[in-house]
Amino acid sequence: MEPWELDGREQIRDLVARYNANGDSGRYPQVLELFGADAVMHIPSGSHRGRNEIEAMFTNAARKTGAGDDAKASFIRHHTATLQIDFSSTEEATSRSYYQVLTDRGLDHWGRYLDRYRCFDGRWLFTERTVTVDGSVPGGWGS
Repeated sequence: MEPWELDGREQIRDLVARYNANGDSGRYPQVLELFGADAVMHIPSGSHRGRNEIEAMFTNAARKTGAGDDAKASFIRHHTATLQIDFSSTEEATSRSYYQVLTDRGLDHWGRYLDRYRCFDGRWLFTERTVTVDGSVPGGWGS
């Protein structure tokens, strides 16, 4: 394995971890920094192109979780596993991983991330993220 690939793999692992940690904590400006300017985010309810639309998607999700509301989750924790990274060049990569979402009520929903990345000036960023939901708990916010 070449040094650039080792560096790229570590940057992508860190990127995915920062996406989860910052998103779960409501630090959306830090989440948006992880995306290329014209990135696309696909979720089951639709696609969002560019940082402004992606930010609106996160803001709407935060309203849906209703932190502090007894009828909804008071915290969200995303856990990612089985991250498989493939490079097509020194500047482009894809990955597949599984995720689970926990709330104060337990497991809420789970699925897969299918991601595309590009290296911009030595920094790997999302260019496309597709979120699939494989299952959910009835009454959860992810259902």
